[in-house]
Amino acid sequence: MLIIADAAELDDGPRNTRSGTERLCALKRQVAPIGELIRFVVGPDGQVVPDLKRKLPGRGLWISNSHGAVAEAAKRGVFARGFKRKVEVSPALADETGSLLTRAVLDALAMAAKAGEVVAGFMKVERALGEAHVVALIHASDGAADGTRKLNAAAVRSVLARQAAGNGEIGDIEAPLPIIDVLTTDELDLALGRSNVIHAALLAGAAGKTVLLRSDALARFRKDSDRTGSR
Repeated sequence: MLIIADAAELDDGPRNTRSGTERLCALKRQVAPIGELIRFVVGPDGQVVPDLKRKLPGRGLWISNSHGAVAEAAKRGVFARGFKRKVEVSPALADETGSLLTRAVLDALAMAAKAGEVVAGFMKVERALGEAHVVALIHASDGAADGTRKLNAAAVRSVLARQAAGNGEIGDIEAPLPIIDVLTTDELDLALGRSNVIHAALLAGAAGKTVLLRSDALARFRKDSDRTGSR
């Protein structure tokens, strides 16, 4: 078992859910950082709902951030036991949670675009990589592999060039640019307000950091989605 900290079944409400703390996954019975978990609360109608921003009122129950874990928790009756009351749990809770996570990424990307922290289109992305302003590449999950491969290679060259400029020599790449590939072309079109977006680049800025965090959460949720949360 992990660190024994914040191991209560329920938290005491959003005011006591601080960044960097740990909570107990009610399914796996293991303590993990809250960034690896999803908080759930019971709404006024008795329905269990995900609280992605960790701000909804009431005591919260935490489940590991994966489709399989949320689906298994719903199937096993973990929410009713954890909240110690009769609750309504949608049979599609895992899928609904995934949709909300996707929506969160789209909203964050739209905000980053409004802040001027996104460029879209193969040529613009390639140019931005040459100017060393890019903090992440964005590829449509249903886009052609050829363009993705070329831009990824350009990103490697960009990182090498930055290392050479900073250190006077070219060293090994320890932290290549993050790749965001959790959205389809249609979803990128929706977020960026243009058509046929296959490739984009995220530029440095506060809004871009939110995109990275939410994209990572969505990717974590989808990873190994066929696994259960069994102990």
